[in-house]
Amino acid sequence: MSIPPSEHRRAEASSGDERSVETAATATPPAPAAAGPVPVGRIRAGKLAGRTMTSAIWVLAWPVLVQQMLQAFVGMSDKLFAGRLDPGERVAALDAIGIGSYIGWFIGIAMSGLGIGGQAIIARAMGAGDESLAHRALGQAIGLSAIWGLLVAVVLWFVAAPLGRATGLDAAALDGLVTYLRVLAISMPAAGLMLVGAQCLHGAGETTWPAAIAVIVNLVNVTSSWLLSGVDVAIRLGDREWVLRDPLGLDLGIAGIAGGTSLGYAVGAACTLAVLRRGVRDLRLRRLAVRIERPMLARIVRIGVPNFAAGISMWAVNLFVLVFIGMVAREQAGGRGLQGAHIIAVQWEAFSFLPGFAIGTAAAALAGQYLGAGRPDLARRAILACTGIAVVVMGLLGVVFVFGGSLLTRIISSEPVHLETVPRLLVIAGLTQVFFAVTMVIRQGLRGVGDTTWCLILTTVSSYGVRLPATYLFGVTLGLGLEGIWIGLCGEFIVRAALFSARFLHGGWTRVRV
Repeated sequence: MSIPPSEHRRAEASSGDERSVETAATATPPAPAAAGPVPVGRIRAGKLAGRTMTSAIWVLAWPVLVQQMLQAFVGMSDKLFAGRLDPGERVAALDAIGIGSYIGWFIGIAMSGLGIGGQAIIARAMGAGDESLAHRALGQAIGLSAIWGLLVAVVLWFVAAPLGRATGLDAAALDGLVTYLRVLAISMPAAGLMLVGAQCLHGAGETTWPAAIAVIVNLVNVTSSWLLSGVDVAIRLGDREWVLRDPLGLDLGIAGIAGGTSLGYAVGAACTLAVLRRGVRDLRLRRLAVRIERPMLARIVRIGVPNFAAGISMWAVNLFVLVFIGMVAREQAGGRGLQGAHIIAVQWEAFSFLPGFAIGTAAAALAGQYLGAGRPDLARRAILACTGIAVVVMGLLGVVFVFGGSLLTRIISSEPVHLETVPRLLVIAGLTQVFFAVTMVIRQGLRGVGDTTWCLILTTVSSYGVRLPATYLFGVTLGLGLEGIWIGLCGEFIVRAALFSARFLHGGWTRVRV
C-alpha cells in the first residue's frame, strides 16, 4: 500500500539522520509500476527498512568487521603455521607465503570486481523496493562467480613460477610459492561463490550471515591446516605450556597449509549457497534467475569491470614494490628475509584497515540504498558519518602500531631480521592511518553507488603517478631500503585521500546510473 502523504510529511520533518530510513513496519512495498507516485527518502526493502541511519551503520558495520577480521586471520594463520615449521624451512616458507599473500589480494580484487556490480544494483533495488530486480541481479552475479573463479584458477596455476622469479625468491622459497599457489588454485570457484555471495548480501543490508560463515571458514582452515601441515602448536599461559601435536603425521608442510585454506573456501561456498537458497529478507537465490540474462549481465559488467581494473592497477603497482624489495635485498648484506618482514608488517596493517573496510561497507550499502530511495543528501550524510567514525578508530590503531611494533612482530616471528625491521615499518604505517581511513571509506562509498569509473581513474593516477615513483625514489635511488619503500607506500595515502575527497565533494557520484 502507498504511504499516506501525512506520514511522509512527518517523516520529512523529523530531524537529522533519524528521518532517513523510516518506513511503517507493516507497510508492504508497492509494485514499482502499479502503485503510483512513491514518496522519496524511505528505504523500502531489505534488512535496513525501518531503521535510522545510526542504527543502520551499526547493524551493517559490526558483522563486516567480524567477517573481515576472520578472513584476515585465514592469511595470518597461514603465516603462523609457516613460522612454526622446521628451522630449515621457516624463512623460505614465510617468504613464499608472503608473496602468496599478494595473490590472495588478487583473488579478492578479482572476485569483488564482479561482486560490486551485483552489490550496487541490489542496494538500489532495496532502496526502491524492487525485489524482482534484486533477485535477478543476485542470480546473474552468482552464476558468473563460478566461471570467473575457474579463470582465476588458471591464472594462479601459470603465474606462480614467473612471479617467484620476478620477486627475487631463492630456490627453496620459489618451490614453496609454486606449491602454495597451485594448491590454492583448486579452490578458486568456491572462493568466488563465497566472496561474491557475501557482497550481494551486503547490498541488501545483510551482513550477519557472511560474518557467521567467516567463523566456520576459520575453524575449518585452522584445524585442517594444522592437521595437514604437521606443525606442533604450543600454547603458553604464564609458566605453563601445552603442545598440541599433529595426530595424523602427514607432514605436508606448505602444501598442507594451502590445503587447509582451500578446504575452508569450499566449506564457505557451501554455506553461502545454502543461505542464499534459503533467502534473507527480500532477497533469495532462485534457480531461474541464474540463467543467462544479457541485459542484467551487461549492467553487472559495466559496474564491475572498472572496479576490477582499479584493483588490478593498484595490485600491479604493489608487485613492482615486491620487485623493488628484491632489488634492495640483493644489494645489501643480510638481505634475506626482507620479503617476509614486509609481509608481516602488511599483515598487521591489514588488521588496522579492517574497521575502515567494515565502516566503508556500511557507507556503500547505505549510500546505494538512499540513492535508490531518491535521497542523495542522505547518501552524502551517511558517507560523511562513516568517514568520521573510521578516522577515530583507525587513528587509535595507528597509535598501537607506533608504540607496540615489537610485540606485534614477536607474535608472528622471532627471526632477528623481522624483529629488527618490522617495528620501524609499523611506525611509518601508524603515522598515516588517518589518511588511509578517509581513502577507504569514501572509496567504498563511491564503489557502492556504482561510481567505479572515477574510482578507476583516481586509483590509477595515484598509484602510478605517486606510489610507484615514490617507492623507487626513497627505497632504491636514495638508498633508504625497505623503510624508504614504506615511506613511499604510506605517503601516497595522503594524496589518494585528497583525490577521493575531491570527487566526493564534487557530487557527480550521486547522478551515476546503474
